Amino acid sequence: MLYKAIGRLLKIGTLLSTWGLMATVLLQIFCRFSPFDTPSWTEEASRLFFIYAMSFAAGLAMKNDFYVHLDMFYNRFPARFKKILNLGIPVISLLLFLIMAFYSIKFIVLGIPEKSPSMGFNMGVAFCSMFIMSASISYYLWRKIHKIYKSTKV
Repeated sequence: MLYKAIGRLLKIGTLLSTWGLMATVLLQIFCRFSPFDTPSWTEEASRLFFIYAMSFAAGLAMKNDFYVHLDMFYNRFPARFKKILNLGIPVISLLLFLIMAFYSIKFIVLGIPEKSPSMGFNMGVAFCSMFIMSASISYYLWRKIHKIYKSTKV
C-alpha cells in the first residue's frame, strides 16, 4: 500500500513538474517570437520545475533500476566479489543518501528566510527538492537491500 502510494506520488510529481517546465519554456518561446515581453519569472520557474522533475524522477529511476551500470567491468569480477558489490554498493549509497536527507532538512530551514529573486517565494520550497530526491532514493535503496538480504538468506 505504502509502496504504491509513494510510487504514485513520485509519478504525479514528475508529470506535474515536467508539464510545468514545458509550459514555462513554451511561454518563453512564444514571447520571444511575439510582440509580448517575456515575463521575468519564467526563467526561474523553468529552473525550479526542472529541478523538481529530476528530484521526483530520481526515486523512480532507483525503483525501476534505470541507473547506469558498468557491466563491462562487473562481468569480469569473480562471483564472490559480485555478491559483495551487489550488497555493498546499495548499502553505501543508502548511507550517503540518508546523510543527504538529514542535511537537506537543515538546508531547507536555512532557506526559509530567503526569498527567490524574481518570483518572491520562500527558498525552502526550492531546497525541499533535495529532500524529496534523497528520501525517495533512500526508500527504494532500503527496499532493494531488504530484497537482496532476503534472497541470500538461507
